[in-house]
Amino acid sequence: MTKDFDVVVLGLGPGGEEVAEQLAKAGKAVLGVDRHLVGGECPYYGCVPSKMIIRAASTLAEARRVDELAGTASVRPDYAPVAKRIREEATDDWNDEVAVKRLTDAGGTFARGVGRFTGRADDGRLRLTVGDDEYEAARVVVAVGTQPALPPIDGLAALRESSDSVWTNREAMRATANPESVIVLGGGSIGVELCQAWARFGSRVTVLEAADRILAPEEPEAAEVVRNVLRREGVDVREQVKAVKVAAGGQGVELTLADGSTVSGEKLLVAAGRRSNLADIGLDALGLDPAARTVDVDEHMRVVKDGTPVDGLYSVGDVTGRGAFTHVSVWQARVLIAHILGRDEPYGGYHGLAWVTFTDPEVGRVGMSEAQARDKGIQVRVGNAQVPASARGWIHGPGNDGIVKLVEDVDRGVLVGATVVSPYGGEIV
Repeated sequence: MTKDFDVVVLGLGPGGEEVAEQLAKAGKAVLGVDRHLVGGECPYYGCVPSKMIIRAASTLAEARRVDELAGTASVRPDYAPVAKRIREEATDDWNDEVAVKRLTDAGGTFARGVGRFTGRADDGRLRLTVGDDEYEAARVVVAVGTQPALPPIDGLAALRESSDSVWTNREAMRATANPESVIVLGGGSIGVELCQAWARFGSRVTVLEAADRILAPEEPEAAEVVRNVLRREGVDVREQVKAVKVAAGGQGVELTLADGSTVSGEKLLVAAGRRSNLADIGLDALGLDPAARTVDVDEHMRVVKDGTPVDGLYSVGDVTGRGAFTHVSVWQARVLIAHILGRDEPYGGYHGLAWVTFTDPEVGRVGMSEAQARDKGIQVRVGNAQVPASARGWIHGPGNDGIVKLVEDVDRGVLVGATVVSPYGGEIV
């Protein structure tokens, strides 16, 4: 028997969960579907547990500065309290019972599995399946998110299948001890945050980045500050290097690089990007490209094909291609909720989007980089300042590395971007 709902939400990460709960509270018949954990990547494998690791590592770093500022201190790292906090406080040992109950208490229904479109009913309602169950709904919200991507390096997939030496962020967050040595494949935000944290716990860390620099989307000046700090703390940062083969060997896993050299570590953390889960949901049944990495959405979060909204289909989160951030997903969710309920929509565009990379110093960013502004044909004026030369930076003392960079549209006389690399850089920006 086909079950009927007002709204089906595919994927219950932060944005999908917000949509499902709030529409259920508003009296809509809502089905929420997720194959894994309700709440998504952020609370179980991403921003929350990783920041617990970073918080602990930052405490170690500050304690090591006591001798320069306030007396003497002896520091002995212990990862056990971090692992305990992640398991008990952040993830309930990777159990989503509380999150599921939150949805059902709001009046929603939950189904565990993968939702797949099968087409439309005679009246135009969207049809889909979850396992053996069939559903119809006037509206479906696609919020299926992403998962870690494995680059096509010879031997990588096979070694991940056959051993526990290859990690993604999921295995990293479940670890009960920091690795003795680790190779981080990818110098993006996830890679640099975790590599610094593990190094502060005593791991020997090598970071491999194929691009010209780590933190490639950020300002070059920001990447330079973070690179210098990482190297000063003992991290082996290698840029413009490409891994061509992965195999068991050495300390546990061995990478062969394009120049023929090798690097070895107990673990390999693959932090080389993420891939969309859109391929799993049968978009072709609605005339959409099943191989698409993202879907286009308008200001109401309606999915758009060739400039025209697809009737009844909406999307929020990573798969919209507007930034893989929890705050973006939740904001999009609130726009969509208001649209469906006929309320004023808080849409304002994406030009003021801000985010933070939680290294020490933090990299706070809002708007465009200088390069992005120039690529858009904007006449640019740039201002730079060194944080250690400021009064607050000088007073802060050890650990005060950083820069402030502002990007101005000269013709309009307004800022279009800013970067703050500094202690508490995310708060300052």
